[in-house]
Amino acid sequence: MSILELPHPNSLNPKGIFMKLSVIRVLVAGVVSAGAFSSAMAQQEATGAGASFPAPLYSKWASDYNKATGVKINYQSVGSGAGLRQIEAKTVDFGASDAPLKDEELAKKGLVQFPTVIGGIVPVVNIKGIAPGQLKLSGQVLGDIYLGKISKWSDPAIKALNPSLALPDEAIAPVRRADGSGTSFGFTNYLSKVNAEWKSKVGEGTAVNWPTGAGGKGNEGVAAFVGRLPNSIGYVEYAYVKQNKLTYALLQNSAGNFVSPDDSTFKAAAAGADWSKSFYQILTNQPGKDAWPITSATFILFQKNQDKPVQAATALKFFEWAYKSGDKTASDLDYVPMPDSVKNVILKSWGDIKDTSGKAISLK
Repeated sequence: MSILELPHPNSLNPKGIFMKLSVIRVLVAGVVSAGAFSSAMAQQEATGAGASFPAPLYSKWASDYNKATGVKINYQSVGSGAGLRQIEAKTVDFGASDAPLKDEELAKKGLVQFPTVIGGIVPVVNIKGIAPGQLKLSGQVLGDIYLGKISKWSDPAIKALNPSLALPDEAIAPVRRADGSGTSFGFTNYLSKVNAEWKSKVGEGTAVNWPTGAGGKGNEGVAAFVGRLPNSIGYVEYAYVKQNKLTYALLQNSAGNFVSPDDSTFKAAAAGADWSKSFYQILTNQPGKDAWPITSATFILFQKNQDKPVQAATALKFFEWAYKSGDKTASDLDYVPMPDSVKNVILKSWGDIKDTSGKAISLK
C-alpha cells in the first residue's frame, strides 16, 4: 500500500496543494513527537532482575529514587540464576546475583560486575519454645542436617552444642531454595568449606542436587515456608529474618566463637576483602573472632557493550545515586554499605561499559 501519492501538479489548485502539504507536516511532526516521547520515556525507566538477597533494599532504593527524581526502576526478584540468564539474553537492563563471576566468565559472557552491599545468610528455625539467638549450630552440624544425617532436633550432636536447651524429639524439616540462587551459592560454598562430606557429595553452586528438604522459591518462599512449618530449618538473607520475625540461630565461626548475625559481624567478615580482581570476592568462613560465617556481597551485572545506552545510563545513574545517598537505607535494613574507597573504584570501572560505537556511557 502506498503511503502517499501526489497527483500531477496541473490537476491541483493551490489550495488543495496547501491542504495536502499541511497534512504531511502534521504526520511528520507526529512521528517526530512520538519518537521524542519514546526516547524521553526510555530515559525515565530501567528494568533489572535477579537475586532475592538484596530485593528488600533495591525495592526501597527504587522507591526513594523515584520520589527524588521521577525515574522508575523496576526490579524483579527472580533469583540469581534467572537474573544472569536475563542479562545475558538482554531482556533486562541489569542483572543481579550473589554468586560473583570470575574474569574469564565475565569475558566469555561479555559482562561487567560490581558489588552494591554486603549482607549475611542466616540459618532460621521454627521450634516451639526456642527464641531468636538461643539455638547454637556449627557448620559441621548444619551440613549434616542438610545431608540428612542428622534428622531429629534431639540428636546428640545438636544437644552437645545446646546442653541447656529443651529440644524436642521431633523430625527436622529442612527447607532450601527451589530456584537457581545466589543465596544457595553462599550457603553451599560455606558448607563445602566446613563439612568434608558435603563438599564431596554435594558441593557448591546456585543450584545443587539437594539430598533432602522442601524447596521454596526465593528468600521470600523459604522465609514463608519456615514461618509456617513446625520443626523446620532454612536459610535466608538477614533482612528477611527481621521482616518475617523469624527465629535465627547463632553460628560457630572459624575462630570457634558463636556469633549473632548483624551488621557488625558482617563487617568483621568483610574487613580483609580484596576487591581488585573484577570485584570477585567470596566472604564465607572468613577469619576473625567476630566474623559472621556466611557473609556475602551481592553484585550487579551489565552488558559490557550496550545497544541500549539510554537505558544503561538510566540504570547506572540509579546505582550512582544509591552509592551516594542510599547508605542509611542499607544500614537500616541491616546490609553493610561498600566502603567509600571501593565505591570510587566501582564508579571508575563503569568506563568499561560502552555503546556500540565504543564510546563510554555518559551519565551527564
